[in-house]
This record gives sequence, structure tokens and C-alpha cells, in this order.
Amino acid sequence: MRGSDGNDGSNVRVATHDDLSTIGTTHGAAFLDDPIARWMVGERRTTEKRVGRIYEALAAGHLGDGLSYMTPDGEAVAVWAAPKRFKVPIRKFTRHIPGVLRALGPAGFARLVSMADVEKMHPPEPHYYLAVLGTRPDQQGHGYATATMSPVFRRADAEGVGCYLESSKEENVPFYRRNGFEVTGTYDLSGGRGPRMWLMWRDPQPTG
Repeated sequence: MRGSDGNDGSNVRVATHDDLSTIGTTHGAAFLDDPIARWMVGERRTTEKRVGRIYEALAAGHLGDGLSYMTPDGEAVAVWAAPKRFKVPIRKFTRHIPGVLRALGPAGFARLVSMADVEKMHPPEPHYYLAVLGTRPDQQGHGYATATMSPVFRRADAEGVGCYLESSKEENVPFYRRNGFEVTGTYDLSGGRGPRMWLMWRDPQPTG
């Protein structure tokens, strides 16, 4: 799957725990205006640093799968989970709780915990889960996001396995559709009091 500039994923590398700071910086900028990030942190408290702390902690829970990819300079990062491993193990998240709590405050942390209900929306069949995808705003439009997804697309297609994600912005739905995803439903956080998410599924594509 190629991006708008022809990126096919060959110019990306696996993200590791050594990259957590860069991941936090990239996703902090990418999700600064994100409805869910602002809902968790609070409109008046939202900063790139606080938002980045949340996504840094989330990434830490998935990097062990070796399926998360980033561009060499961190313009974009895609955090993936392997089939049947989309839940972040508590033991991997625990060490990040103090920093996340400082970023969110008690009310925001409670909202974050409540998002565990979203896990119930996952399709029952095995799938690769795109937990987070973000590109720094000043680097958008170069195909970096698609490039970071491509290695897992190739793997999923070769295995005949689907991919799944939740989009926090309706305006991002067309981008994901261009990459093979389709909306399967929506989910409103906090019983309809929070932001809406668009649930999207990608069938494995023919290879060869």
C-alpha cells in the first residue's frame, strides 16, 4: 500500500522502547486537537507534553510485539498489536501510571480507565490492531502515515488476517478507507457523554 508520495514502507523501522520519548513528542503534536485526547486531559489543560505522556504510555504496552513502525526521524509512528494481544498488560502500564496521572489529573485518569470498555468492541476474529497512528502536523501529506502501516498490512495480507482500528475523528475516515478500511460502526464514550469513535475493519487484500 503506497502513500501519496509513493512510500511503500521500505523507509521505516521498528520502534523500540528507546524511541518512547520521540513517540511521545510525535503523538503529542499529532493528537493535540484530537477530541478524545482533549476529553481526557481537559480542554484548558491540554498541552503537547500531557497528550504525549498518554500515548507514550500506550505505546510502551505494545512495543514488545515488534510490530510498531516509525519513520527514521519520527515524523510518523504507527503502534500495532498482534492478534489476540490488543489489551495492554497491566504490568507494562503500571510504571507509567504516575506520569499519566500527573498529565491527566484524577478526573482525566478516570476517563482513561473507562475507555477499557472500547475493548469489548473488537471483532471476535483474530486481527492486527492499529492502536495509534500519528504524524506530526508539519509533516502531513508526505505518505509517512501509510508507510508506517504498510509492513503490517503486508504481514496481515500474507497471513489472511484482517486489521482493525478506532478512528477518533470522522475527518480521518476517508484516509483509512483509501488504505482498505471500512466503517463497521460507531461507539460513543462514557455512555454518550464523551466523543464518538468510528470502528473500522480492513479485510486481508490479495497478494502477488
